[in-house]
Amino acid sequence: MEYSGIGYDLHRLVEGRKLMIGGVEVPFDKGSQGHSDGDVLAHALCDAILGAASLGDIGTHFLDSDPKWKGASSLIFLEHVAKMLADRRLRVVHVDAIVICERPKLGPHFPAMRAALGKALGLATDQINLKAKTNEGVDAVGRGEAIAAHAIATVRQH
Repeated sequence: MEYSGIGYDLHRLVEGRKLMIGGVEVPFDKGSQGHSDGDVLAHALCDAILGAASLGDIGTHFLDSDPKWKGASSLIFLEHVAKMLADRRLRVVHVDAIVICERPKLGPHFPAMRAALGKALGLATDQINLKAKTNEGVDAVGRGEAIAAHAIATVRQH
């Protein structure tokens, strides 16, 4: 049996923070505001994978009030989610995601992101598809005040 789940995340962009996307630090003058490292892509993927496995959402498992997760790498969240699936005889077989921001350009960073995400999830890079879009200057994302991501994950019983 295969199951699918969707995920979404959005973070404000603020000065004085690193911009972490897909486990990679992307050079930029602003970073994602968040309790952890604010990795919008990893968070959307966590929600998609958890949804596919009917295990709730990222906030259920990684509380933003828990000091244990303060500044944590979101790749740890993905590793934990993959282990939760393995304990239920499930595994991620494919993920597809879109990161939405006006800038910086993300395409050059996709190979490194796919490698980092693949390592965290136990996937080959060809099981991870990433895309970047702008919001055409519309709303907070379009004004460069925020970054968002949508993701879908396919999970299979083994």
